[in-house]
Amino acid sequence: MRILSVVTLISPDGAYGGPVRVAVNQARALIEAGHQVTVAAATRGFIDPPTAIDQVPVRLFPARTILPGTGFAGLGAPALTRWVRDHLADFDVVHLHLARDLVTLPVAAAVRRAGLPYFVQSHGMIDPSRNPLAGPLDALVTRRVLRDAAAVFHLTNHERDQLRLVAGELRFVPLANGVPEAAQAPAGPTPAEVLYLARLAPRKRPLEFIAAASALTARFPDTRFRLVGPDEGEGPAVRAAIEASAADLDWEGPLAPEHSLARMAQASIYVLPSVAEPYPMSVLEALSIGRPVVITSQCGLADFVRDHQAGRVCEPDVESLVQAITELLSDPQLAEECGRNGRRAVQTELTMTAIADRLAAQYRAALPA
Repeated sequence: MRILSVVTLISPDGAYGGPVRVAVNQARALIEAGHQVTVAAATRGFIDPPTAIDQVPVRLFPARTILPGTGFAGLGAPALTRWVRDHLADFDVVHLHLARDLVTLPVAAAVRRAGLPYFVQSHGMIDPSRNPLAGPLDALVTRRVLRDAAAVFHLTNHERDQLRLVAGELRFVPLANGVPEAAQAPAGPTPAEVLYLARLAPRKRPLEFIAAASALTARFPDTRFRLVGPDEGEGPAVRAAIEASAADLDWEGPLAPEHSLARMAQASIYVLPSVAEPYPMSVLEALSIGRPVVITSQCGLADFVRDHQAGRVCEPDVESLVQAITELLSDPQLAEECGRNGRRAVQTELTMTAIADRLAAQYRAALPA
């Protein structure tokens, strides 16, 4: 099959996070299964935009700020929409990694009008919202696109229920995020390093990570605490909090997504203290190389981590976060066992081969007889 996958933004600092990694991972697995896949997106930040990422062909078009002050939601890419409209005959199906933005929604509307089978995956980005832009966008585009999709993939029951509140009953199909097979990371460093690798956004809660590090430094004075990721509004507060802390803390800045696994392998424990987190790829990536994780109960992977004893799940407050990290730092053998458990669980349940097979079956079912 000839498949077009559309995602909002591809940039050298990985600012758009998980949806891009999901799109590229899916595309690569489908290519390995014999399909032709192109990923198309808006872009900014490259001197010379790439034509392939992880061996996946990409078509990138300049991102424009259509609505200043609205973050990713205000981005547009008119050239992308024109290109999709002109090249729809080159594809059998379209997979839309959809958000309420002016990149993917115009593309979705064009694909819908053309009558080509398409699939929607929203990664938890479409939910009931009081944002003044949400109402008009949903009335004009979002609901129609969701209702006419051949399938709407959802990660969790919570995401499915949120989409129902936006657009009613849809053709829901559960679909997990998988991760490519990765090598087991070597033993963690001595002294230990605790890593936060995510966007510095309020929902990701980097300040809570710093607060936990500050509380832990008296008991674990040699432990390093590192933050890696692009600034999404919390940068100045993060710098100030690091300056005020006695812990061995540093913010290393953004990192290209293709280097995430190598950076995680240099750490002992991966911590993501975020809330309202549907299904974070960074947690799966850490598990895939055998690193134990600490996440909150508001993460969509909480049950997976608990069930497989792959780390610690804590409540979203600093005291609970400190306790969870303490348990792993104070017992390296336990941390190592959690890492092995997580890696085994990912290899058993979340392989990209299985995800690609499921996607291909859905795509084929939507094609004309």
